[in-house]
Amino acid sequence: MFRKILIANRGEIACRVIRTARRMGVSTVTVYSDADAGSHHVVSADEAVRIGAAPVSQSYLKADAIIEAAKTTGAEAIHPGFGFLSENPEFVDAVEAAGLVFIGPSASAIRAMGLKDAAKALMEKAGVPVVPGYQGPRQEPDFLAGEADAIGYPVLIKARAGGGGKGMRLVERAEDFPAALASAASEGRSSFGDGAVLIEKYVTAPRHIEVQVFGDGKDAIHLFERDCSLQRRHQKVIEEAPAPGMTEEVRAAMGAAAVKAAKAIGYAGAGTIEFIVDGSHGLRPDGFWFMEMNTRLQVEHPVTEEITGVDLVEWQLRVAAGEPLPMKQEDLRIEGWALEARLYAEDPAKGFLPATGRLDHLEFPKSARIETGVRPGDEITPFYDPMIAKIVTKGRDRAEALSRLRAALEATEVAGSVTNIDFLARLAAHEGFARGQVDTGLIARDAEALTAPREAPPVARALAALAALGLPAEGGAEWSRRDGFRLWGHARSLVRIGEAVAEVETAGHCFSVAFGAERVGLSVWREGDRLRVDDGARIFTARAVLHGGRVTVFMDGAAHGFALPDPLAVGGDAGAGGDMVLSPMPGLVKSVSAAVGASVEKGAPLCVLEAMKMEHTLKAPRAGVVAALGAGPGDQVEEGAILVTLEPLDG
Repeated sequence: MFRKILIANRGEIACRVIRTARRMGVSTVTVYSDADAGSHHVVSADEAVRIGAAPVSQSYLKADAIIEAAKTTGAEAIHPGFGFLSENPEFVDAVEAAGLVFIGPSASAIRAMGLKDAAKALMEKAGVPVVPGYQGPRQEPDFLAGEADAIGYPVLIKARAGGGGKGMRLVERAEDFPAALASAASEGRSSFGDGAVLIEKYVTAPRHIEVQVFGDGKDAIHLFERDCSLQRRHQKVIEEAPAPGMTEEVRAAMGAAAVKAAKAIGYAGAGTIEFIVDGSHGLRPDGFWFMEMNTRLQVEHPVTEEITGVDLVEWQLRVAAGEPLPMKQEDLRIEGWALEARLYAEDPAKGFLPATGRLDHLEFPKSARIETGVRPGDEITPFYDPMIAKIVTKGRDRAEALSRLRAALEATEVAGSVTNIDFLARLAAHEGFARGQVDTGLIARDAEALTAPREAPPVARALAALAALGLPAEGGAEWSRRDGFRLWGHARSLVRIGEAVAEVETAGHCFSVAFGAERVGLSVWREGDRLRVDDGARIFTARAVLHGGRVTVFMDGAAHGFALPDPLAVGGDAGAGGDMVLSPMPGLVKSVSAAVGASVEKGAPLCVLEAMKMEHTLKAPRAGVVAALGAGPGDQVEEGAILVTLEPLDG
């Protein structure tokens, strides 16, 4: 076994590999960018080496710097995790040329599965069923249109070097084919440097079922299937193992096909064979087809570990160190059911726009397996994937595992960044999903109900107002702990919550909170860091967290956020008529069109900020004179940084 390994990755997967390596007595080295200097994976490893600036092209994709870090620290092998360089055959060649071991498949195996058209031809030759379609070299638009006609609509156009849904277009009518082809080819060129496409028959009720395989270069086995059908824009959201509705006959057929695929390329390590499955009339031995192979450990591997009792990372280390497969096919069994939900910093109500922010408050339930690479206080930056955690639950059967997932999602608390937690909770409670009636179109069909913003109930607003005033105080000394003021001796305070003003009256543990004509009566006690609330109809537990100019109330499995007034704001004009233009998020100042001393009109463009791979034009909130510039082109700024200061036109 290795004495020391280097993990060429970051975040959650780096922490995951560290955990297993430490249990096995293997020392770990991690690498980090400037943005990750104090991150969880850095402090968790035995050693850490800086490899570059924040952008991935200057850090986690720098193969030479990673290999040099391994050699300098005395690491014997490199674990790539997933993403970044994990499926780059040139990196594998470079690792081996440096005298190190790559903990994964050979470069030839990765190359064999790297291009979808070549991979499908190879699988067809190996006897693995493939989707009817065209994967040949000819790319003339008229020829491809003819192939689509022969296959029969609807068809999928897919960039042959694609992944993650990029370069993929669904075409339902022949007249739409030319435009879809041009778009898919263009996206393939821009994303992967390859504009070639392949065409497949589109399955009308598709399910995405994948099989976990493991090889040692000579032999291969499978560790059963995972269902990854709950997707949005071809991105997985909730995964489970085993697959709903799976029969032993179909499982045996899919498992055999997956093992054939792995053996055909002499596969070593963990890999996944992805199948598209026709779910229109139940699962059938002749109703699944090879899509692609992921030549690495999958993000969703924990659900397989939960139902098999296998540590796939341990298997990776053992096989890479020269050991044979740890188990035989006949020794593997499925025990129970497992589900995994991916918690992201993103805004479902705004098309799942990635979000940034400081994780001011982060708490997970102890009842679930949590795979994460962040801690409370960490920043979600615009440089990397915005995943916060994977929440994994297991039960004796699907109903129990799903019940536990719902409870775990409701108990997860995040404040400081927008997340998809409410979307996940609604999806886990979806009636069709609960029945196991899943396909890749479920989320799109019910998108409005799954992503609609949740309106905060009056009780949540009332609790936010109490929290803003520091109520209820420890030990019941309410007035000694609160802010605000008293008028004419009455026990009354005013506080602004969002755009509304709350009037709060108190008597011991009893509170009356009024927003205009809306009044809420509450009895509230502190129980540690939580609140016990009686609203007259029921008694329940809640939590209110003050953070970064906001208060977030967690109650009934949902989070409700409210803005608090900025104590530095001038009067009521801190928004539309403010004197400062602040950066709305961390980003790079691309250009500045304002000049000190220049007069500007309301709405005039002042500067352009690049964040989350998009450009945002910041405009003057009112007419005025530019008094000062807080940043210039090329500056990296934090959220809330002052970019432009204005003064009145009359001086």
